[in-house]
Amino acid sequence: MSARRRSTAAALLTLAVATATLAGCSSKKDDKAASDAVKVNATDTACEVSRTSFPAGHVVLDISNKGSKTTEVYVYGEGDKIVTERENIGPGTKASINAEIKAGSYEIACKPGMVGDGIRQKITVTGAGGSAAPTDPRLAAAVDSYRKYAQEQADATIPAVEAFAAAIKSGDVEKAKSLYAPSRTGWERTEPVAESFGDVDPKTDTREDKLEQGQEWTGWHKLEKSLWADAKIGDDEKKLADQLVADLKDWQKKIPEAEITATSMANGAKELLDEVATNKITGEEDRYSHTDLADFQANVEGAQKAYELLKPVASEKDAELAKTLDSEFTAINTLLAKYKQADGSFTSYDKVTEAERKTFSDAVNSLGEPLSKLAAAVVVK
Repeated sequence: MSARRRSTAAALLTLAVATATLAGCSSKKDDKAASDAVKVNATDTACEVSRTSFPAGHVVLDISNKGSKTTEVYVYGEGDKIVTERENIGPGTKASINAEIKAGSYEIACKPGMVGDGIRQKITVTGAGGSAAPTDPRLAAAVDSYRKYAQEQADATIPAVEAFAAAIKSGDVEKAKSLYAPSRTGWERTEPVAESFGDVDPKTDTREDKLEQGQEWTGWHKLEKSLWADAKIGDDEKKLADQLVADLKDWQKKIPEAEITATSMANGAKELLDEVATNKITGEEDRYSHTDLADFQANVEGAQKAYELLKPVASEKDAELAKTLDSEFTAINTLLAKYKQADGSFTSYDKVTEAERKTFSDAVNSLGEPLSKLAAAVVVK
């Protein structure tokens, strides 16, 4: 063998050893990440958690739905404040949640059928001072900017819902109808933050078939039914309008105390797409007014805002993911624009054909799959 060939062979051997070493390190790292994950096995009658105590900071929940019903998994803090969640986990499927969780006492809840308080397991997250602040200043800035955005959306919602309530109290059914969808925009853009408070969402945005036992039906959808299905405004509706304003002002005041992290922003963006897939595409959300596309647009806008704030870090860690998300957000916004009317409203959803709804569903799924990877792309390690 010539000296040149011996040199080349030696170089190839060195490269092979190095590659094998790196592969071994990567495999060990992946194995360690998998072993560190908290496994949640959800069935129709149980919620099994592999560990009930783990350190504060970055936590991965690996969820397997082994039941026959679609389920949801929540991590609840004190007062049922939602720390993180994943909805619409189908039978026989798996899901993963990346979250930042501070030290404290919590409950993991599985909700077979996506109803009720859930089957709960108490857990303890250990640590002296809770989860560490992001070491990347860009993520800290993203969190600050998103909190400001959430506050701006809440602040803008109040005058919009006050105008909606005023129309109801004056007995003007048609004006109230025209103000219904605009009053919901800020809420729909930041719904995961609103839902995290636990008590606000059931009062303001629950549909009749989602009521818990003993729960009084209040909020937007009760008024929606009165306006479109019943075509009437009475004293009860006027009282409900005042209550809606009061409940949303409560939400507005709570924004500064919301637990917001880079991973909760990413998870929240995915939750907004899940909202579209579950409630808007089916026409279930605004079943009387058929203003689903307005909510759909707001959900997409909120998800895109979270992504854009996290993009500097996400694109650095996973350039292909960022490229895909840019493309899919453009595609879904282009699709929605086709249904926008000259006055800014959207085509009534009952006029959207089944074939068109399938196109929407495909677009949501195409965006939702890569969006589910955003939280992992912004984890500080």
